[in-house]
Amino acid sequence: MKIAILSRNARLYSTQRLVEVARERGHVVRVLDPLRCYVRIAPGDVAIRYKGKPLKDIDAVIPRIGTTSTFYGTAVLRQLEMMGVYTPNPSDAVLRARDKLRALQILASQGLDMPVTVFGDNPDDTADVLAMLGDPPHVIKLNEGSQGTGVVLAEKRSASQSVIEAFRGLYANFLVQEFIGEANGSDLRCFVVGGKVVAAMQRDASPGDFRANLHRGGSAQSATLSTEERQISIRAAKALGLGIAGVDLLRSRRGPLILEVNASPGLEGIEAATGVDVSGHIIKHLEQHARK
Repeated sequence: MKIAILSRNARLYSTQRLVEVARERGHVVRVLDPLRCYVRIAPGDVAIRYKGKPLKDIDAVIPRIGTTSTFYGTAVLRQLEMMGVYTPNPSDAVLRARDKLRALQILASQGLDMPVTVFGDNPDDTADVLAMLGDPPHVIKLNEGSQGTGVVLAEKRSASQSVIEAFRGLYANFLVQEFIGEANGSDLRCFVVGGKVVAAMQRDASPGDFRANLHRGGSAQSATLSTEERQISIRAAKALGLGIAGVDLLRSRRGPLILEVNASPGLEGIEAATGVDVSGHIIKHLEQHARK
């Protein structure tokens, strides 16, 4: 099987592991920088080229598209889909997950619980928007941030208003959410592949921080999920149309809450914390579906 991995950096752990496992299982694999791909669009005659040569006979593609290249990367992925290439994460699903507001709206429509979230644009409505949310602390986050960047904890209403004003001054789209204090700076990363949770870890924030992201200095350990947590993770990935997803949950007094769904979840942290060959699960999933 010929596998393409859309990634801007072939040296990243996740990309290297997927290449390594795919080759170990006898597949031909190429890492493609999506920004070096270019396409031809015509009725009944779509084509894609990479560094001057046509791309053809690809059986499956794994998108590892970063936030800075979402628009172009998903356009390249869509072109491959039009050519009949299988992908576990279609372009539309990646776009759904990348837009936090859209993702939360979809998940809420499926009855999946999450921290209460508010969204408003006009400065005249800020006080009423915060009133809809309730008393602080509030978590204010950029709509397309990643790895904990663009996430601020405001402990007073005045602080919430100041952060909101600052984000508006940058013309940034953002959400405001309730703060789940009982989570104690911890969350769960549940790795879903093909409708199954193949690995899960608990991430704990570094001292003085409330964000449990490993990129922010947090720590991780293997986690045992409840049946409800496992089912919610699977339903969340399915609702967004993702065959591969990192579903982040918070444990709260009212049960597990979905914090975020990641369409390009990293492999290094989860494989190190759990000892599970997540990369192997991904390649096996391609083998089962691309050949069909």
